[in-house]
Amino acid sequence: QVQLVESGGGLVQAGGSLRLSCAASGRTFSSYKVGWFRQAPGKEREFITAISWNGGSTYYTDSVKGRFTISRDNAKNTAYLQMNSLKPDDTAVYYCAADRRWLITNPSYNYWGQGTQVTVSS
Repeated sequence: QVQLVESGGGLVQAGGSLRLSCAASGRTFSSYKVGWFRQAPGKEREFITAISWNGGSTYYTDSVKGRFTISRDNAKNTAYLQMNSLKPDDTAVYYCAADRRWLITNPSYNYWGQGTQVTVSS
């Protein structure tokens, strides 16, 4: 089992950057793939990116491709989401999630963080 805590959210102007962190408890973090999701007010949760257990494979949805970068440091039990060229449409609560299933394009995850708010002003 793993517990996740996101941090790094905040208010940023359009065109700016933020880096979100997802700190995991437990000694088996390296066995889990990690994904990031976001949910804007009135919208469904969106699966935006994922990374394999060893960082060797990544997935990005089209809306963030080229602007967001997912990474992980298994020695620190932490995953990251670097967000550049932010747009007002990126405003949402961002969640990290972890799961033992290997397929990174599978949006099903068993373990979730509490979320962190990202607000992009125009």
